[in-house]
Amino acid sequence: MSLWTKFTLALLSLLAMAGPLQAHEMSMAEMQLRELARGEFLWQWTASEKRAPAEVLSPIWPESCQAEQNVLHCGPAGLQGQLQMEGVGKAYSAVMVKVFWLDGQSRVYTLTAGQPSVHLYGAADDKRGMGEIARAYTVLGVEHILSGSDHLLFVIAMLMLVGFNRRLLWTLTAFTAAHSITLASSALGWLVLRPPPVEAAIALSIVLVAAEALHQRQTLSRRWPALVAFLFGLVHGLGFAGALKEIGLPEQHLLVALLTFNIGVEIGQLMTVAAAFALWKLSARWPAASRLRRGLLYSIGALASYWSLLRIASLFA
Repeated sequence: MSLWTKFTLALLSLLAMAGPLQAHEMSMAEMQLRELARGEFLWQWTASEKRAPAEVLSPIWPESCQAEQNVLHCGPAGLQGQLQMEGVGKAYSAVMVKVFWLDGQSRVYTLTAGQPSVHLYGAADDKRGMGEIARAYTVLGVEHILSGSDHLLFVIAMLMLVGFNRRLLWTLTAFTAAHSITLASSALGWLVLRPPPVEAAIALSIVLVAAEALHQRQTLSRRWPALVAFLFGLVHGLGFAGALKEIGLPEQHLLVALLTFNIGVEIGQLMTVAAAFALWKLSARWPAASRLRRGLLYSIGALASYWSLLRIASLFA
């Protein structure tokens, strides 16, 4: 066994220990601000299954506002200026801030590690809210695909099965179409499945694709990779929807958040493909790199098998 193969196996073994815990660990904390009188707000964190948000998140209020315990005094100018959230992106992937105004209107802001601050305009009718949500959920989509090691390994295994040729375009398009369908259906409540079976099926899909890429037999996966990618994409879309459910969707801009999250997932997927293509071009200059392919596929398959056993066992726990 070559040194590079041993290195690859060691690296993926480390991922195996972290993978089951990190594959979809995205969650959102929620803060509510309710206007009691002109310029006076009562703010609080809502209940959470994870660590109390107040222990890991610290709001930095606009300069015109002064906090006194859970009461925010903003004066005649109202709630205007920059709101920043320290600690976002660590225990919580994002923070959803809901503001309820005296006239009955409300606004939702989403802060992430990539966008830890947001500008408040003092009223609920500012049209820039949709743009803020679009940016936030696009970033969340990118973060999810890049931090989800199971999705990344599936894409890498599929690339190694198909190769960088014309069929790859149809394969990626089929995968995108499929997971978009189930992501939207599940997020909108049209399709509801328990997460454990979905997570187990995702791991098994990686095992199958890695096994198919190891040989040259003209199986269904090699003859019709787009069809296989579409079928497994339906399952992976349910995984994306599970992460999105944990994050939450703003009621006022639900479709915008759903669409931009999916766009973010696609951006992350294309970044993965671009990085793999660059490595493939570089490896063409290094003949010894070709020997890594088989070891890498065995490592991916072994890691996915380990995940499969854990996730299947959790179904009966």
